[in-house]
Amino acid sequence: MLLLAAITITTAFEAGSLGRVEAVSPVHLRCALKGQADQDGRNRQASWYYFRLDGLPKQEVRLELTDLVGEYNYKPGSHAVTRNTRPVYSYDDRTWKHFPDGNIEWDEKQVRLTLRFTPERGRMWIAHVPPYTTAHLARLLGDIGRSPHVRQEPAGKTTQGRELPLVTITDLAAPERDKKTIWIMARQHAWETGTSWVVDGAMRFLVSGSPEAARLRREILWKFFPLADPDGVVNGQVRFNTHGFDVNRNWDTAEPSRMAEIAAMKNAMLAWIDGGRRIDLFLTLHNQEGGDYIDGPPGDGAQRFFEALAKTDSFQASGGPRNIFARGAVEKGRMTVNQALFHERKVQAFLMELGVERNVKLGRPRTTGDNLAFGPALLQALASVL
Repeated sequence: MLLLAAITITTAFEAGSLGRVEAVSPVHLRCALKGQADQDGRNRQASWYYFRLDGLPKQEVRLELTDLVGEYNYKPGSHAVTRNTRPVYSYDDRTWKHFPDGNIEWDEKQVRLTLRFTPERGRMWIAHVPPYTTAHLARLLGDIGRSPHVRQEPAGKTTQGRELPLVTITDLAAPERDKKTIWIMARQHAWETGTSWVVDGAMRFLVSGSPEAARLRREILWKFFPLADPDGVVNGQVRFNTHGFDVNRNWDTAEPSRMAEIAAMKNAMLAWIDGGRRIDLFLTLHNQEGGDYIDGPPGDGAQRFFEALAKTDSFQASGGPRNIFARGAVEKGRMTVNQALFHERKVQAFLMELGVERNVKLGRPRTTGDNLAFGPALLQALASVL
């Protein structure tokens, strides 16, 4: 815990993260982001912070977020926190709201985001986006685990020994041979919490009594990796595993000793296929700063998927789906999960990015409620491809 006059800041809880804090004055704090670099000490990302403030006064507080610059794909100078970033706050660590535009200042020269706010209470949490921890996942799995339509099993373990859950949801009374199979993966990057909220909403809907949910269970066998990097989530990391490997790269190598998460999930999917079963559709969910898109193998399926998503309340991409290999040859050890599945088994595999900044359809950033509601719509969009 860092003592800053009357205000204290702590990150001593799951997913908590913040770097060095400087007290410019009792009500003016300069907070550097901790960030995370990869196995080569490169590609530092500073897109996650989550901390608690205590002893807040009943007057305006100024909080500056600094040390935002890193690099992406070995290109220095990038930063995920931008002038369009709207952090979230909570007074109970459960209900989150975005800071309004009037509370935000952006310094392009210093690459610094400043929050100015007058606290309503003495304790407050601030994060980049609404957190989703392993505790949230445990509640989800406990709730849906009571359904007769759910099977849960570990796909393997992370580099720190945590289990990687694999959840199957389907109507067990309907013959499996008559069903299509869809696999969905979320949270390959620990900071991308919106993907977990989407999958949470999808899975809760899928076990519900809704006639549409019953149809989706009857016609499709659904397989979920709801949290692909539990270690990163627990430790408040950004996008790399314990050994510094990006959980959405290295899918062509998948070395078990240093990339246990990748190896376990890949082995589960390839064993499924090599056992004589099929993956008719695969989707990995991601968050980025602004804008949405899907990336996958070209064809009618990609276009149908894109058109179905375009009808939802919040998917905001335009121009159609992106080609999975449009960026050219992939460097060895840098293949994404959807690229690897298509390359090795010709699986119709997609990657989806959902922006966390202002959504043009909603006229504001996505909330937790928006992400939960997008879950059922996503299932229906995926089903329309088959």
